[in-house]
Amino acid sequence: MFSISLGDGAELGPIGPWQSEEFLAHVDRAREYTGPWVPFTVRVTDLESARTFLQDFADKQAADTGWLWTIRLDGTIVGGVLFRIFDTMTECCEVGVWLEPSAAGRGLITRAVEHIVDWAVDERGMHRVEWLASSANHRSVRTAERLGFSRDGVLRESFPWQGVRHDMEVWSVLAPDWRKRPRAGRS
Repeated sequence: MFSISLGDGAELGPIGPWQSEEFLAHVDRAREYTGPWVPFTVRVTDLESARTFLQDFADKQAADTGWLWTIRLDGTIVGGVLFRIFDTMTECCEVGVWLEPSAAGRGLITRAVEHIVDWAVDERGMHRVEWLASSANHRSVRTAERLGFSRDGVLRESFPWQGVRHDMEVWSVLAPDWRKRPRAGRS
């Protein structure tokens, strides 16, 4: 399988249902850190649920309605990025991200999102890329802002999760703005 270097021993690459055991081990390491924000990291609890999650994304990829990649550090899965929604008719998609605590603070999510948004905008013709995050998830909100997404608004108490109704911030970037955005490795 292919992979894209994110630098510093990190790579972005695909994952499939046959890698369920490795994915479950990663989710087990990430669960406490990501559980308050990333529902699948609470729901994937055994080999069957890991395989089902990965198969669901394999099916979405085959239908061109969703995409999933892992971030590996020195060969071990430490996080990932995805397009939870990928709608080629409206040319809109939604990014999702997660990491294990051991990989936080290295810029891996920023670099991985740059790659997948470049692909979505430049190769697939997406016009709008969205990022939804709980207002209480300050790391995610700061990352969206750092990547050049604009805050569109707040969906007040729209997401009930683990006994709490979260305000969800909607961030987005439009293709023309993404292409003009200065960043490392791009002039």
